[in-house]
Amino acid sequence: MIVAGIGCRKNVDAADVLAAVEATLRSHELDRSALSALATTGFKRNEAAIFDAARQLGLEVIVVESVDVGETRSTLTHSDTSLAVAGSPSVSENAALAAAGKDARLLGPRLVTGAVTCAIAVSGASA
Repeated sequence: MIVAGIGCRKNVDAADVLAAVEATLRSHELDRSALSALATTGFKRNEAAIFDAARQLGLEVIVVESVDVGETRSTLTHSDTSLAVAGSPSVSENAALAAAGKDARLLGPRLVTGAVTCAIAVSGASA
């Protein structure tokens, strides 16, 4: 499974989310067809742009509740703002790890593209 975890500021556009996903996939030499899902945390469940981007990609959004985020492994990056607001040092990294499963690992640190962060986690045969 390959999951793109998404974090963002409020009221971003789907185009912003898609740009972050595309840039992150390119940085890992992957294309859209490699993705299994997008993931984010519960407090972003009302962020329409994430769901609009997922629809455009033909993917589901896995919403990871904060308790699940707290159970994931360490992130590669740390944002004090993210920690204060979301309780996670990296929403995108933790969401990707939690959604991809117990044996998941990050392909690298999150990529910041404008107001959106994206991180890719892999598990299973993809790991």
